[in-house]
Amino acid sequence: MVKFSRADTRSSIHKIPEIQFTDDGHLTSYSGLAIFQAFFKTIDLKVKLRRCFGHLRSHAIYDLGSVTLLLITHVLLGFRRLRGLDYYRDDPMVLRLLGLRRLPDVATVSRALSEVDGKGIGSLRTMMRTMVTDRLRAEGLRRVTLDFDGSVQSTTGHAEGTAVGFNKVKKGARSYYPLFCTVAQTGQFFDLHHRPGNVHDSKGAAEFMMECFVAALSDLGKVQLESRFDSAFYNDTIFDAMETAGAEFACSVPFQRFPQMKTLIERRKRWTRIDDEWAYFEKAHKAECWDREYRFIFLRARRARRHKGPLQLDLFEPKDFQYEYKVVATNKRGSAKAVLHFHNGRGSQEKIFGEAKQHAALDLIPTRTRHGNQAYTLCAMLAHNLARELQMRTGRAERGTTSKRQALWQFLELGTLRQRLIHRAGMLLRPQGRLTLRMSTNEAIKTEILSYLEALAPAVVHDAA
Repeated sequence: MVKFSRADTRSSIHKIPEIQFTDDGHLTSYSGLAIFQAFFKTIDLKVKLRRCFGHLRSHAIYDLGSVTLLLITHVLLGFRRLRGLDYYRDDPMVLRLLGLRRLPDVATVSRALSEVDGKGIGSLRTMMRTMVTDRLRAEGLRRVTLDFDGSVQSTTGHAEGTAVGFNKVKKGARSYYPLFCTVAQTGQFFDLHHRPGNVHDSKGAAEFMMECFVAALSDLGKVQLESRFDSAFYNDTIFDAMETAGAEFACSVPFQRFPQMKTLIERRKRWTRIDDEWAYFEKAHKAECWDREYRFIFLRARRARRHKGPLQLDLFEPKDFQYEYKVVATNKRGSAKAVLHFHNGRGSQEKIFGEAKQHAALDLIPTRTRHGNQAYTLCAMLAHNLARELQMRTGRAERGTTSKRQALWQFLELGTLRQRLIHRAGMLLRPQGRLTLRMSTNEAIKTEILSYLEALAPAVVHDAA
């Protein structure tokens, strides 16, 4: 380890430098976009986005494919509001990534979003699903887990299609309540079903689930699909849809609403132990109006009881335990322990929602039109998916299929990628007519950026050598 003296590390210079601004177009704040430029070229993203809106014959200078790519880049850079576009409109790396000489005004972007129609939204959804299934097929997975859940998107405005519904964070606010489908193995969004904020969780769920299963099977062929969801989706219509698609499932049961199930739990004396925390018993069961029986696993976990009042820290106080119960309905044939771990793994979907809302503006409603807001949500989902696809394309899976169906890769969050790679100052130069992006000689940055570029496009590294 090299040691430095105090004189080598301390500085007595405290003068504030004079600030100057230049418009020569050579300076960039986003050198890391060179990675995404190579990545987008590799997957032919620009062409795919233009095809999504090829049916709209617009005479505008900026076509909807270019605007959509701009919004994806906007999210990747960490901006939320459309007005943030003004803070990077002269950045040369952004312009090169988009293939533009100048960026559109905010009003132009808003106007373009208002022109999006249902067919364009459908094409975007299909493109996103295809990109996900292409990755799953490349990995050769025999089992694919599709998780379903809704997430609230609130607004203070009166956007088309919003409504006042259940909103525990912003009570009384108008909102959308889209139903999302995510893939556990890749941690990506697969599709969404857009809905107003005043609908029940299961509204349109059975049809949307079947649509997702059919799309996955048509692209992946013979794979075993499986799914898990919470008690809001507990009904025979959804269970029948799972059976029709040949999908295995695990669903939380709102057993508090059913006195018969509560009685079974209260009268049960013998519980089979799973581990030090969980025990279970199981029973074939169906509601009176259902056509078939399903496997119901009744579970209880030991939880330490909280004691109210002052604690006598100088005296020994034994722990008092009580039980926490839950019931899972399933058609899986594995052990109760395997079903429990599988069902508990659905918490990974909440992590996807949290990361996408924090780093990809998934919770934003930017326009007044319903289709425009759907397009922005899809752009946020695509930005999240592309950050994951970049890491999967340039790295190997760290783990195999686990009982909880964890993601096969150890992903960096989009916010971390942004701090490490994208937000890097640089200068675009042409020494001897050769386009060069000059950055600082930080070894960590140099190693990571070159590793990405080498995995994506070896010719880029060879030409820069």
